Amino acid sequence: MGIRDVRASARIMFVTGLAAALLQPVSAAAQAEDKAIAATQRPCPALLDSVAICHAGRDANGAWYLAAVPRDWNRMLVVHAHGGPRLGAPKPDDPDEDLERFAVMVRQGYAWIGSTYRRGGYGVRMAAEDVDTSRALFWARIGKPRLTILHGQSYGGNVAAKLAELRSLDAEGNRLYDGVLLTNGVLWGGTRAYGFRADLRAVYQYFCRNHPRSDEVQYPAWQGLPRDSTITKAELEARVNACTGVDLPASKRTPDQQRRLSGITGATGIDEKNVQRHLEWATFTFRDLVQFRLEGRNPFDNATAAYKGSGDDRALNRGVERFSADPLAVSALKFDSDLTGHIILPTVALHWQADPIAAAAADAAYEQTIIGQGNGHLFVRLATAHGTHSRLSDAEYLASLTALVGWISSGIKPAGSAIAEHCRETARKERGVCSMN
Repeated sequence: MGIRDVRASARIMFVTGLAAALLQPVSAAAQAEDKAIAATQRPCPALLDSVAICHAGRDANGAWYLAAVPRDWNRMLVVHAHGGPRLGAPKPDDPDEDLERFAVMVRQGYAWIGSTYRRGGYGVRMAAEDVDTSRALFWARIGKPRLTILHGQSYGGNVAAKLAELRSLDAEGNRLYDGVLLTNGVLWGGTRAYGFRADLRAVYQYFCRNHPRSDEVQYPAWQGLPRDSTITKAELEARVNACTGVDLPASKRTPDQQRRLSGITGATGIDEKNVQRHLEWATFTFRDLVQFRLEGRNPFDNATAAYKGSGDDRALNRGVERFSADPLAVSALKFDSDLTGHIILPTVALHWQADPIAAAAADAAYEQTIIGQGNGHLFVRLATAHGTHSRLSDAEYLASLTALVGWISSGIKPAGSAIAEHCRETARKERGVCSMN
């Protein structure tokens, strides 16, 4: 074996090791089904208690799950992948919030199951496996439905899309899922979805110099935090407010605070009401991703970024911290989370156009990836003019889900305009809201 072969082999082994850090621990869904803790019946969240029966349990990998079966079940199942990634240890009642957010599906007769994932922190393939385990447990313990729909919200959109690409069929070629619904999904994958937050960390530190402070251990912005840092979200919030006054009315900020805040928002394009949230993700989620999943290696790059809109771009670009991505970290993150467009299931993606957390442009990028693989006939992209990142309207969820089920049943791809019209009709009947266009 020559030197080049040895280096190539070592690189492959290292990337494999990083990928394993994202995935661990790993076991097949069927094994988790065999070893899972028995589910028990428990009260549903109050708004569903009269219309559904809920079951809760924990799978063999440690993920908690919650299932809701309508008393008048239409024999269709929604398998949910939640957003995040949440960083704390999973708790038994974590899925309640997700079920409440999408309770309209259960009220319309769909069964629903959601998993916490086995651990907190980043790991798209790991989370996808846990979602598929929840499906297997539902099928084995409650019954196989007529149709099974995979649904992903936010980061869970990345999880669901990855699962659909990896495991739409079983070993015998039978379908495990019949269609995919993605709402406000992070569909760029990890290598493209989070770079703007690395820019935010670098730009923020240029203006504020307090994250870290000069009297603290210095570390590169792309790390998020040192592995053993004890800083809390409240402490970070206090630092950001001290520097920028972002939590204060504009009239209460000092001129220096306003100058720094305007420089940060101008250079990054992040509006001031979301600066704090994005800095939290660029701090605590980055630490999880870099320190615990990528063995301290950097997946982010701003080496050639030209920042504009800061008020003094020449000074910013001269003085801002620069960093270059480690190819091994990028390869591992790409393997874990990036999407290929290799799909075989009808897929509907709905996104709030002005989403400041997960940009709607990701849906368009994923659509182009799918089209590039010759699968454009399997994808419908929808947009809505109003909403929040975490919540769209019941009419919009129902119209998207109903259109997907109709597509599966008829084999005819629905037009976006027809889905929008059905959404408006549903909103009128239910006295709800539809901003789909």
